[in-house]
Amino acid sequence: MFDALSGKLGDVFDRLRRRGALSESDVIEAMRDIRLALLEADVALPVVRDFIAKVRLQAVGAEVLRAVSPGQQVVKIVNDALVDALGGEGAVPLNLNAASPIPFLMVGLQGSGKTTTSGKIALLLKEKQRKKVLLASLDTQRPAAQLQLAQLAERAGVASLPIVPGETPVQIARRAMETGRREVFDVVILDTAGRLAIDQALMDEVKAIRDVTAPAETLLVVDAMTGQDALATATAFNEAVSITGIVMTRLDGDARGGAALSMRAVTGAPIKLMGMGEKLDALEPFHPERIAGRILGMGDIVSLVEKAAENVDQQKAEQLAKKMARGKFDLEDYAEQLKQITKMGSLSGIMGMLPGVGKIKQQLAEADLDTSILKRQAAIISSMTKAERANPDIMKASRKKRVAAGSGTSVQEVNRLLKQFEQMKDMMKRAQKLGQKGLARGGLAALLPQGGGRRPF
Repeated sequence: MFDALSGKLGDVFDRLRRRGALSESDVIEAMRDIRLALLEADVALPVVRDFIAKVRLQAVGAEVLRAVSPGQQVVKIVNDALVDALGGEGAVPLNLNAASPIPFLMVGLQGSGKTTTSGKIALLLKEKQRKKVLLASLDTQRPAAQLQLAQLAERAGVASLPIVPGETPVQIARRAMETGRREVFDVVILDTAGRLAIDQALMDEVKAIRDVTAPAETLLVVDAMTGQDALATATAFNEAVSITGIVMTRLDGDARGGAALSMRAVTGAPIKLMGMGEKLDALEPFHPERIAGRILGMGDIVSLVEKAAENVDQQKAEQLAKKMARGKFDLEDYAEQLKQITKMGSLSGIMGMLPGVGKIKQQLAEADLDTSILKRQAAIISSMTKAERANPDIMKASRKKRVAAGSGTSVQEVNRLLKQFEQMKDMMKRAQKLGQKGLARGGLAALLPQGGGRRPF
């Protein structure tokens, strides 16, 4: 979602890096460009002013102007200021240091993703914290809202409070806490009603529920796509019920990202979690330093490693590595590899976590880097016989036509897959021939085609 901001800041830093030494006017010009980039990204004006003042104060210092690489020094100063604006280093965990059942109060406007987020948090607490969670819908305004939460609870494998028609939100909250105590639940998540806009009736209802339940966490759910409106929502809820944390939804979307940069400064409450998709497990801790790294094009290797550790089957990966080392790798193994990669999410999302990829973002977009490509390739392999998967050399024209028809793809796509597979096999043979010492000497270049063929790098 930070693509536009990331691109503009990248252009500013490229200009600074090209200068051997920076004058004060260079820094002032860069600050003006950064200010415009932040404003265009929907960052609140007071936050932009504070941010620029902080960066300028350090960037105009003598040690920066005389530094060996002043451009890099300015990047570091901007990075530190971004981390600070987003809430400081390290994710802020959910507060679980309270007597059971711990009440979590979910607040926000209608359509912000509050009910889905309640289900996501329930799944997160159950799987990562081994907590017994009760979900309770206090939304008597929206038709079928209580039924929606019950269905989410079922999908997450947690309990939901039985629906009793005619109860008020405060009565439901009391019953939820009583059930939590009686049935020994660790956490009770209270999903309150939203409105299309902030009004007094909504605030009075939320205050009454807060007074009855004394929540350990009052989490404001905000849709990142709403831009500046998200700040007005956050301010109103913070003044009414003193929110303890923020959950930003749709951070995987194409919003400009300014709301995320403004939230901490406007409310003083940390962004604790971020929604990265519609699936129940698409909820991640918010790490300011990692987000700052993505904005500045420095990547997020830590999150990439964590994602791989969570989604890749270690045992299967080791078996595959052994087969590769022996040079025995067929299309069945390739399909398994595709399946493991698909579990990690979209390829563009994975690539976005790698340093420097922002510079080739347009090329990646044109290359249509999407999991749908992997799914089509998996479908092609599934349409082959066991003999064809074990020995792709037997794939002649008639077989290719049959496989293309069976997988809903084209013969060209089948040919492309077979060519990629052959290239992978060639690289493995070269790796096997070179051995560890040869690879250490030649690196990646040693695996690439030699001679007349044009290299991809």
